[in-house]
Amino acid sequence: MADMEFEKSPQAYGSHQAPAHYQPGEGCLTTVVRVPVRIVVLLVVVPVRMVWDLLVVCGVALDRVLLRPVGRGLVRLYESVLAPVALFVGKALFVWPCLAMWRYVVVPVVTYGLVVPVVWIYRQLLTPLGHGIAWLVENLLFAPARWIYRRLLTPVGHGIAAVLRLLGMALFVWPWVALWRYVVVPVVTYGLVVPVVWIYRQLLTPLGHGIAWLLTVTGRGIAAVGRGVWAAVVWLVVTLLVTPGAWVYRRILAPVGREIADAFAFAWRIAGYISHAVGRALKWLAWNLVGRPVRWFYQVVCTPVGHALRDGIWRPAKKAAVEAGRAASAALRSARETVRQARRDAWRALVGGPPARTLGEPVVRQTRRLGDAQQTQTVPGAPAEPEISLHKRG
Repeated sequence: MADMEFEKSPQAYGSHQAPAHYQPGEGCLTTVVRVPVRIVVLLVVVPVRMVWDLLVVCGVALDRVLLRPVGRGLVRLYESVLAPVALFVGKALFVWPCLAMWRYVVVPVVTYGLVVPVVWIYRQLLTPLGHGIAWLVENLLFAPARWIYRRLLTPVGHGIAAVLRLLGMALFVWPWVALWRYVVVPVVTYGLVVPVVWIYRQLLTPLGHGIAWLLTVTGRGIAAVGRGVWAAVVWLVVTLLVTPGAWVYRRILAPVGREIADAFAFAWRIAGYISHAVGRALKWLAWNLVGRPVRWFYQVVCTPVGHALRDGIWRPAKKAAVEAGRAASAALRSARETVRQARRDAWRALVGGPPARTLGEPVVRQTRRLGDAQQTQTVPGAPAEPEISLHKRG
């Protein structure tokens, strides 16, 4: 069992013995129902609570031992392997071929196979041809047409338009205006509007007022009767249904339901204490039967054997390996220096140069002089460096 569930400190004695308090007005029914209900609910809830605690502990252990490591491993596998591989494969299959196709096939073909010829044809052929056609159309067609329109068609059109306007007004507008003004308007006004207005004011309005008053009085009477009937129905429903139902709920259902809920809460707490006690007992048995012998074996057997192996075998072997490595490194450095010196001697024998100096011998540097060869003065603090290249020095 995990320590999370079984190492919880128990509540103070007496705080779990019963619910905090009961509602006022408890009767004999509550007292009779309370103890049997608690016993039955406790017998039902204890196995459920133990199974629940076992499932919780197993779930926590499974999450800690299996799910979290597997999840972290999958995340690392995805971040380290799958994502880079998928990115590389995606680029290799889709991005790079498309870029290469666009850069080395589509762009050159479109540029030199379509754009350049089209631009050349537009600049060298279509532009001069269009300019010539525009000049011909402007000078041979548009200019004479504009002159004919301005000099001939415009004055004639103005006169024809004035004649047609007068003729249209005389045939279509003036007769209809006279008919509307002197025939239609008087007939409609005095033959239809005035009689309808008189009938509305003298007949329909008083008749409507009377009907409205009659409907108002009738509606008030019907409303008064309805209110009386509704009051009677409400009184019957309250007296026959609501009051007995409220009494049954208040005196029977509410106490029984409250007792059942309190019994379930009480049984759940008691089952939790029992489950925790069983878990602690199993933990004690597991520690004394498995954990303590394993710890004793580790401390008494494995630790001394490991220390003996470390002090007797591992450290001497490590020290010998370090010494051998240092000796091999020194031998390699000496061999490299010997080969380098032999290469310098061979180069001097072939090309020439200053005499070879002994390994480790300090070099006496000459002081650089100023002026001609007759001067023997030296510059104080001048660097003593011969003017010989590094190549010639070997």
